[in-house]
Amino acid sequence: MTTITSNQRRTSEGAAGGLVTFAAVMLFIAGILDLFRGIMAIADDNIYVATPNYIFKFDLTSWGWIQLVLGVIAMAVSAGLFTRALWARVVGIAIAGLLVIANFLSIPYYPVWSIVLIALYAFVIWALSVVQREP
Repeated sequence: MTTITSNQRRTSEGAAGGLVTFAAVMLFIAGILDLFRGIMAIADDNIYVATPNYIFKFDLTSWGWIQLVLGVIAMAVSAGLFTRALWARVVGIAIAGLLVIANFLSIPYYPVWSIVLIALYAFVIWALSVVQREP
């Protein structure tokens, strides 16, 4: 049986805290980007490319409101992540998952931006998932 020294525990806790901070910052930044994206769609939906033959068709103004609300929620959850709250980690994974789906559905309207945000949210999910629960 191996024993964990206090130095190893501090290193592990530091790494875990760093991942949560990373996820909080990334979730906040991506939330701001989704907020701006929602504002753009609400203000002028001609900014997006219209794709006539796409299976998922949405009104871009409605889509803008969805992006705006999800972005605000992501920023609020990131504030909870800075306090290291367990609820914020769970909700952070859930909201990042919803935002991955939302960005997937918006690929035809803003392809590069959507793929970049999908990658950002995937990193957030990873960072929040690998952190072990504190004893």
